[in-house]
Amino acid sequence: MLRRDFILGMTGAALGTPAFASLSGVAPANQATITRQFDVAPAKHRLGDADASDSDLWLYGNSSPGPLIRAKQHDRLSVTFNNRLSVDTSVHWHGIRIDNRMDGVAHLTQQPIAPGESFTYDFTLPDAGTYWFHSHTRSWEQLAQGLYGPLIVDGPDDPEVDHDIVWMIDDWRLDENWQIHTESFGSLRDWSHQGRLGNWLTVNSVSDFTEQVKPNSRVRLRLINAANARIFNLSFSGKATLIATDGFPTSHQETDRITLAPAQRVDLIVDVGTSPLSMTEISGGTLPAGKLLPTTSLGNGSAAGSKLVQATLPAAPEIAKARRIAVHMQGGVHGNLDSAEYEGEVLGLRDLATKHSKLWAFNGKVGSHSLWLTEAERGTLISLDVFNDTGWPHAMHLHGHHFWVLSPDGAPLHAGKRDTHLMQPGERASLVFVADNPGLWLFHCHMMEHHAAGMAAVVAVL
Repeated sequence: MLRRDFILGMTGAALGTPAFASLSGVAPANQATITRQFDVAPAKHRLGDADASDSDLWLYGNSSPGPLIRAKQHDRLSVTFNNRLSVDTSVHWHGIRIDNRMDGVAHLTQQPIAPGESFTYDFTLPDAGTYWFHSHTRSWEQLAQGLYGPLIVDGPDDPEVDHDIVWMIDDWRLDENWQIHTESFGSLRDWSHQGRLGNWLTVNSVSDFTEQVKPNSRVRLRLINAANARIFNLSFSGKATLIATDGFPTSHQETDRITLAPAQRVDLIVDVGTSPLSMTEISGGTLPAGKLLPTTSLGNGSAAGSKLVQATLPAAPEIAKARRIAVHMQGGVHGNLDSAEYEGEVLGLRDLATKHSKLWAFNGKVGSHSLWLTEAERGTLISLDVFNDTGWPHAMHLHGHHFWVLSPDGAPLHAGKRDTHLMQPGERASLVFVADNPGLWLFHCHMMEHHAAGMAAVVAVL
């Protein structure tokens, strides 16, 4: 099948197909429709201390983070975005196994939403868990200016808690006037190193954030890394139990430290007594991030100490049965990329960088929406055998699917599934999934500057 024919076929099928029919099947009898409408517009928000000036951001619904969207598993979501910016935009629903035409990748799954125009994303939510939504047009710029928000899908087997709390963690790059440092957008230094790192840490867009909770309560704490490129290393003043990663149940693990790459999420169960529980960022010293503060006026909790039930995790498939696709990651400072193919021509790294702002490659080719890793019939078991042959970590994200993380010989490296895996320099990992969702699916680094500079490709499911 020619690529052009496949794209036209997908478009034609979408016109007469109900949302998410490819995965959801018949809608449950008690399915609810959650309807929302938000402006995408410039807005002011104070990110700094009490005496700081308001920062000029781009926001969904005049809120930073964007307004919390909450629904139940199998509900239908219909969200209209009105673009009040002076530039194109689009919205990606990160981690949702979504109908391809609703995935929100500009120039791949949809045309961008032009200034003054609107677009309605309409789909069913097949999986419970912690997800988020964010711009997928010039993401390296629009994400850094505030275009993201949380999406929580409640499931029938969720544990009983006194509080269910979402913390979106971000680092903003601000100038001395508390404004977004726009002059550094497109910096080749950022694009060739780890990415755009900020200088101001927030939780839910507040510095040193405090959340009041009931004393002696059980808290489900959902953490979302919304930063462009920073890997957060988080330490807790008390113990927490990890129950889910990227929205998917995992084996329960007691911990007081979490590493969270860009776009990754974790769900923690925390039993808070009468003393505060603090979260600090410890990558470069100790920086206060967030605090759960027991407050007697809220009454007393009732769920702390109750038994947690371990979810049954699907067994990883046999890697020998998978179609194996080699993905050799190259480029960046301290990398091994001297030249790469770009738009049909092999160019040296200097020309790629200075003339095209391209610095990364897959298998010797600068990545883009036109670079296809594979075409697969629906139901094919695929293993993306990824080798990070660069000097930098990369948060590799696959749209439209969840994957097992296995070693090259098939041993599980992570309990349960993910949609984003942090690849360390020199690491080899196999990201294994059943290609059960038809469409053109982006596979890219979620260090957004790496994506823009060439670390992106497409998996086509026919």
